[in-house]
Amino acid sequence: MKNKTLLVTGGAGFIGANFVLYWLEQNRADRVIVLDALTYAGNRANLEAVENNPNFRFVHGDICDTALVESLLRDEGVNTLVHFAAESHVDRSITGPDAFIETNIIGTYSLLKASKKVWIDEPEAVGKAPLQHRFHHVSTDEVYGTLEKDEAPFKETNQYQPNSPYSASKAASDHLVRAYHHTYGLEVTTSNCSNNYGPFHFPEKLIPLVVTNILHDRSLPIYGDGQQIRDWLYVEDHARGIELVLNQGQIGENYNIGGHNEWANIDIVKLVCQQMNDAFANDPALAQKYPKATMVAAGKAEQLITYVTDRAGHDRRYAIDATKTQNELGYQPKESFETGFAKTLKWYLYNNEWWRPLLKI
Repeated sequence: MKNKTLLVTGGAGFIGANFVLYWLEQNRADRVIVLDALTYAGNRANLEAVENNPNFRFVHGDICDTALVESLLRDEGVNTLVHFAAESHVDRSITGPDAFIETNIIGTYSLLKASKKVWIDEPEAVGKAPLQHRFHHVSTDEVYGTLEKDEAPFKETNQYQPNSPYSASKAASDHLVRAYHHTYGLEVTTSNCSNNYGPFHFPEKLIPLVVTNILHDRSLPIYGDGQQIRDWLYVEDHARGIELVLNQGQIGENYNIGGHNEWANIDIVKLVCQQMNDAFANDPALAQKYPKATMVAAGKAEQLITYVTDRAGHDRRYAIDATKTQNELGYQPKESFETGFAKTLKWYLYNNEWWRPLLKI
């Protein structure tokens, strides 16, 4: 499809908002409608840069509202649905899994049902061919389970072995998307990504949590021995990967999008500490901007590290093999971890007006 009208679910969240900003910058002839329920992790401020763009519209609503989704697909002439909306914090899924079942499974089913009705059933009812369309589902590497230290990274052909309520709910949604393609002919693609980082990341997640805790002299809790390994992907590289899948990906296929960048959690935390120490040493004004940050101002941020009891069912290692996406679509991350991390740290240090209200500080 040369000209797209996109419905982006969860477009006020971290990854969704970065995708919307990227898409409207790179594809200026396309229209983007964001549907977001604005739960705790959804934030209209994430979309401030495009609020006045004539090709952008925001709709406050729930993906479980099938009638609303149907009306948006019809009224806006949507031909591409990009589904980010999800509950995604593993700790929250352990203490309160109900929201994960409702949003990640029932919500995805609602979107699939609406898409099938508008794009396939209604045209066929009047003797027309199904409308040209794409339903792109954004998933996670966590559906594959956990890896041993020396195991090969996850490929698209790996067996699903989810270990948390979060990853189980995402695995279920992946299977529903696949089923709607194979049973009803819905034109779908799915991408499974590794850990994202970058601007607008809600401060309960590892990197922004460490940054904001350091700025308030709070402890930096490390689960277990801190040797859990994750593959880190700069969020704009994720958006770029999804763009490639939408433009070149084969219908019915899954594509892994990763950063080729594995780090142990404890090493990530130590890196944040060192970079924060350096930032305060190089910019004395930061000490005035963050008067509570006495440890980092003294170059001792690492002393805030505290080891705590490991999380129940904590997966040991995730790693993405993005060879298929690279070979078929030409995907390659543009940001190195060094450049992406530097951009991210700078953004949090100089955009405290964004994260302070979220922490109520």
